[in-house]
Amino acid sequence: MPWSASSVSSRSTEALHPVLQKALGYRFGQSGLLQQALSHRSRGNCNNERLEFLGDAVLNMVVAELLYKARPDVPEGDLSRLRARIVRERTLAEVARELKLGKHVLLGPGELKSGGFLRDSILADALEAVIGAVFLDGGFASAKSLVERLMAGRIAALPDAEALKDAKTRLQEWLQGRSLDLPDYEVVDVHGADHERQFTVVCRVGMLAEPIRATAGSRRRAEQAAALKALEEISRLERE
Repeated sequence: MPWSASSVSSRSTEALHPVLQKALGYRFGQSGLLQQALSHRSRGNCNNERLEFLGDAVLNMVVAELLYKARPDVPEGDLSRLRARIVRERTLAEVARELKLGKHVLLGPGELKSGGFLRDSILADALEAVIGAVFLDGGFASAKSLVERLMAGRIAALPDAEALKDAKTRLQEWLQGRSLDLPDYEVVDVHGADHERQFTVVCRVGMLAEPIRATAGSRRRAEQAAALKALEEISRLERE
């Protein structure tokens, strides 16, 4: 039967527990922990923020160990980059959707009306909170087993760490490898309303005759876009 925000709000948490626990492959001894893990802060004081904090720490620890064993020849910096890909909000939200966690998240009226059960940030936070709840309910071994079940396939499918480097890192390393000056980034314009601010950044690279300009919704994204354009220009010059 199709589900909707209204059906989520009307069904009891207890009725949903067996379905979710089966998807998790874990049965809670303290069902109240799972209910708290599913409770967004918009529901009130008894919410999942503290469990999210705990689950985040457990998740990072387990993923770090899995990567350490799976990639024995990869240096620390690349391991950190690989871990960041696994524990980022987008990946956690994908896992949460596979578990159909959005059906079970408990939201306040405002978040429920706006479709908060579809939002990446809410789904990712809820998944971390569930991991934290499993840790408190069954101990580290149970939480580790859960993370392994959820993440082992994604870890195995990770590309080489080099492919995960962002544009700024790749540009910096390319220049350093040739003993050239590092790029300089400068914000030259900020415009738009607070909720839709646009940043224009100029990237100056010594070997390029003209500065590279890019605009995006945050300074970080604008710098990344400018670095990518610089790399593309360098690649074009090398082909000539």
